Amino acid sequence: MSAITDDQLARAFAALGNPNRLKIFRSVLAHQRRDIGPEEDAGCLIYDVINKLDIGAPTVSHHVKVLEKAGLIRVTRNGKFLSCLLNEEMRTKLTLFFNSAL
Repeated sequence: MSAITDDQLARAFAALGNPNRLKIFRSVLAHQRRDIGPEEDAGCLIYDVINKLDIGAPTVSHHVKVLEKAGLIRVTRNGKFLSCLLNEEMRTKLTLFFNSAL
């Protein structure tokens, strides 16, 4: 795995700079921490995020796309349901970045 680039950092920080996107990312992170089972059970359903944040589905969809484009999450489809999963490679890169910055 290569080190995180400045472009990757900028996209991640820009994506997390929006309060709603930060809430969505934190929901995905919290959900993934609870689940130990197989990957198909580890996703945070977008439907649940919509209900939790009390914002419209189109707005949530936009924020999810920004987080996905920044490489922070990935989205999978299971039938008609979409799930968000943490991008573990990006998480590792960010962890290494913050640990080296100390």
